[in-house]
Amino acid sequence: MTDDVTDDESVAVPEDAVPGDAVPEDAVPGDAVPGDAAISLLVVDDHPVVRDGLRGMFESAPGFTVLGEAANGVEAVALVAELDPDVVLMDLRMPGGGGVDAIAELTRRGARAKVLVLTTYDTDSDTIPAIEAGATGYLLKDAPREELFAAVRAAAEGRTVLSPAVASRLVSAVRAPAPANEPLSPREREVLALVAKGTSNREIARELFISEATVKTHLTHLYAKLGVNDRAAAVATAYERGILGAGPAALRSPGTRRS
Repeated sequence: MTDDVTDDESVAVPEDAVPGDAVPEDAVPGDAVPGDAAISLLVVDDHPVVRDGLRGMFESAPGFTVLGEAANGVEAVALVAELDPDVVLMDLRMPGGGGVDAIAELTRRGARAKVLVLTTYDTDSDTIPAIEAGATGYLLKDAPREELFAAVRAAAEGRTVLSPAVASRLVSAVRAPAPANEPLSPREREVLALVAKGTSNREIARELFISEATVKTHLTHLYAKLGVNDRAAAVATAYERGILGAGPAALRSPGTRRS
């Protein structure tokens, strides 16, 4: 014999429940069924029309709530601290503070929020720094609506999400060894020259107006091209090959003694 349940004592059941779905035996009146909690979002993009579109898309779908919007990375970092969202939808190239710097700062602060990059750029110079900075996923803005919803759910669970195009590029970049004696790019030469002066990654980033994550990416690339594993070896090899000009020893005249 089963006990009657009054309307006041009804147990919350998911809206998408189907006949046969079990309700926990230990559920009490007013308890939410596990998995009901909406995923909270912060939308970060410098274009108001994009922010409005994303807010409307997610607020019209069950299981999501948009806590706020930011127009650049600096605002995003401040709002994450204030609102504590589950997921941040982050654009990359924004005036007033880029996405990579914001991701790196959130990672440094140990923010709980997962960052899902949503941008139009899929070049190695965009994807790799963002992921190295701490992004959980990377999608392009042409992703279908349902794919974006699924990606946000996955990111909220801490699972890595990459668009097919980005995943393919990353796999290729990892698998393809750098050709022997491949020349350094102008930017890599700039980074290497500053390394040779004993400049830290943070100072290099400030000097070249790039993020620390991007500096690390350049270092990784130039290490591979030079066949070395650290800064000291990179500088020594660069001097040996004449990439940085004459080395310190070569600059001394033959009859000059060390002081």
